[in-house]
Amino acid sequence: MLTLIKNINKLITISENSEIKKGRKMSEVSSINDAWLLIEKNKIKDFGSKKDKQRIKKFTITNTIDAENGMVLPCFCDSHTHIVYSGSREKEFVDRINGLSYEEIAKNGGGILNSSKIIKKTSEESLFNQSINRVHEVIKSGTGCLEIKSGYGLETNQELKMLRVIKQIKENVEIPIKSTFLGAHAIPKKYKSNPDKYVQKIINEMIPKVAEENLADYIDVFCDRGFFNPKQTEKILEKGMEFGMKPKIHANELDFSGGIQVGVKMNAISVDHLEFTGKKEIKELKNSNTISTLLPSTAFFLGLKYPPARNMINNNLPIALASDYNPGSSPSGNMEFVISLGCLKLKMSPEECINAATINGAHAIELQNEYGTIEIGKVANLIITKNIPSISYIGYKFGNSVIKKVLINGKIYK
Repeated sequence: MLTLIKNINKLITISENSEIKKGRKMSEVSSINDAWLLIEKNKIKDFGSKKDKQRIKKFTITNTIDAENGMVLPCFCDSHTHIVYSGSREKEFVDRINGLSYEEIAKNGGGILNSSKIIKKTSEESLFNQSINRVHEVIKSGTGCLEIKSGYGLETNQELKMLRVIKQIKENVEIPIKSTFLGAHAIPKKYKSNPDKYVQKIINEMIPKVAEENLADYIDVFCDRGFFNPKQTEKILEKGMEFGMKPKIHANELDFSGGIQVGVKMNAISVDHLEFTGKKEIKELKNSNTISTLLPSTAFFLGLKYPPARNMINNNLPIALASDYNPGSSPSGNMEFVISLGCLKLKMSPEECINAATINGAHAIELQNEYGTIEIGKVANLIITKNIPSISYIGYKFGNSVIKKVLINGKIYK
């Protein structure tokens, strides 16, 4: 089966080698004007401009999609989410309006610990039903590959429940999903006076059981003030690596925590958040293969300072953008809005934001060989926009979707 997308105003992010975008190259977006794209089964078969449309004639087209002068780009690769959760936390939203900080809410038993309480009361079936609805929601808004973390269980059986739900979602949706074990998301109340005891529980009990059921691609730790320190983080990551889980880290959201340094030392795939990133941290990242994943919607929602994206790009670092979709600090998986925030608050150009949300996001979950750019042989997870005047319009038109159609595996997603 061959599907032709015709009347494409601009085909965005043409590539030949799926390379990660660093520094100045983040502002480079290769494109073709007045284009067409051919899909065979679920893969990109060929593409070009109207000038070379003679190539199409050798194929037997069985289906045609009219882009109606819209642009075509790869689906977003959201490399950091907590989309598996139960209920909501709008009371804390109001508490913050009334002056309480994120840390004060957490100390009062809210935040992650609040979600943990709700998870315990939620059946696996209900958790799956709530969560898969959110996954369908983000696919419709242009996300074509996704990472999902556990981390609201904080007990072995509850963490396993969350990871099993992620596994079920993998089996029931058509986009690729990477699973991350985040048992070290917060310290449960009963371990507050002895957090090392909880660390030992993660190391000796949780990690082996997660590995036994093969439930996680990655292991993550919230290394920050009031959560896990660098020494504890390193121990947890080392144990996860022994069981085949690659490291990722929540780092430097609330302070200069040492999380970035641990991430680099452990050769983490990515270090995420990074609101507190200075010269030392940038120097460490420059000498590593670790990707900096920024989550501007979290800083927006919590009223935090934003990470120094411009300084990071100027120092030749690769940046990914992700949604951090979760109930407490970023209750949205809308990557169009993340791109707008990247432009407005991180002072990234629209081109830099598009690369950060597509190919660099794909690298951050090791899916760059199949997703994230327009390349022959890659999976046809694509966005067709409305008739918009420029690439910049994607970030400019915040709060209003420019997406007209989403294709998953070469088919229009409904």
